[in-house]
Amino acid sequence: MKRVTAGIAIITFSMSSYAYDIPEKNWGVAIGIRSATIPLKAKEENVRDLIPLLYYDGDRFFIRGLSGGVKIYKNDAWQFSLLGKYRYFDIPAEYQNLVQGNALDIGGQVKYHFNDNFEANFEILRDQDSRYYTSLNTRYYWKSGSWELFPYVDLRFKSADFNNYYYGLDGFNNPATPSSTLNNKIGSGFDITVGSELRYHVVSNFYLIGRAQYTVLDSNTRNSISIQDGSYGEVYMGVAFFNDRTNRKTPSLMSKPYIRVAHGWATPSNVGEIIEFNVEDDEQNNQFTSFFYGHPIADSLFGIEDLDLYITTGYVYHHGANPYSQTLIPGQGINTPDSVGLGNNPCDGVNPCTITYNKQPSREYILAIKAYYNMTWPVRWRIGLAEGLSYIETVGNLEQREMDKKGYRSSQLMNYMDITADFSLGDAFGVGTMREVYLGAGIHHRSSIFESSSAFGRIKGGSNYLSLYLQYHW
Repeated sequence: MKRVTAGIAIITFSMSSYAYDIPEKNWGVAIGIRSATIPLKAKEENVRDLIPLLYYDGDRFFIRGLSGGVKIYKNDAWQFSLLGKYRYFDIPAEYQNLVQGNALDIGGQVKYHFNDNFEANFEILRDQDSRYYTSLNTRYYWKSGSWELFPYVDLRFKSADFNNYYYGLDGFNNPATPSSTLNNKIGSGFDITVGSELRYHVVSNFYLIGRAQYTVLDSNTRNSISIQDGSYGEVYMGVAFFNDRTNRKTPSLMSKPYIRVAHGWATPSNVGEIIEFNVEDDEQNNQFTSFFYGHPIADSLFGIEDLDLYITTGYVYHHGANPYSQTLIPGQGINTPDSVGLGNNPCDGVNPCTITYNKQPSREYILAIKAYYNMTWPVRWRIGLAEGLSYIETVGNLEQREMDKKGYRSSQLMNYMDITADFSLGDAFGVGTMREVYLGAGIHHRSSIFESSSAFGRIKGGSNYLSLYLQYHW
């Protein structure tokens, strides 16, 4: 988790280096459906996911859909970067909450630009248990009218540990005898992937996007007892908002960066109830304190000058709370035979199970794109909405209580939304030096998008906090 903390610090420092003269960069936010063939032997042949994606290409920090990182060195031809890449472990949807095999792999990347449209990359990455793989890939850019294509080829070498675990299922529970584990060591292997991404510019900032790819495994891996198909594919289709390609990027954005300090109180109420002011108090009185940095990326959206866009990073400290206990009867929630032994489940599936929740303090990290709609009545007001990702070191008390009661294994990674409303204190009190200081209230929302995504644990639920904050632009 120290890597995540360091990453947030680097990102914030990298983006804030242009505090007084910020040029417009390539940015985007998208959501779509991914459908993938399962190469492993299973009753289901396909699995689908709803995936939100973020894009930003700064001078130091970059995020491109499922990968992102920090540029360490760059010239006209070469680029060296620290890299993180999200990797799917495609298994039947019914097992994804229990296994949660998707992962963010960490490593490095060397990029070489042959010209403006053609590049080659060498990457070395490892998962959290140091199973590593390397990748050599090429990527081309082609544009015609409203269409953009990004064809690519990727040759990957997988270490024995990586190939044994993710393709041989070595160490997983044996379906025939659940009390034992599989012993299926394939050894190292190669695979090759051919595919392309595409974008279609509909109008202004609105695009249609897609991706299709096909992967072929080496003969040794494809002949393993765990593999059903030695070749498999995936497709992705969605909608997105990007820079309007018909307009030139502005060399200096009018929007200003900001810092925000907030304090929040948990509530078991859902977002709809909160908006209707029907808010229930949390019995544990869970609270957080958060710090956000916002970096401007656009002064308008769809030509609406009152809309400002930011990429934002956040650090959230969840304070310790009052202990709380709930009892699950046999067959309720995680107190079932199928859930015994998963994670830190204290239940045996036979007897009533009392669980005490006192897991905080904990730390949460956020990356999102946020839009503000500005209005004056009679002072400057703003309505804000953010979409992004939230990672928490230890799932909070409120969220864990709900997951245990519903019978889910909780997920540290969740979809993140931030709904806010604020006004200028300087305008309200006639103090010119405080015109860029805003007082506001917001909803801090973590959710898994209704069991639609394996990235968020294929669960239904999450947590909500009401917050008050001060935000300063400079």
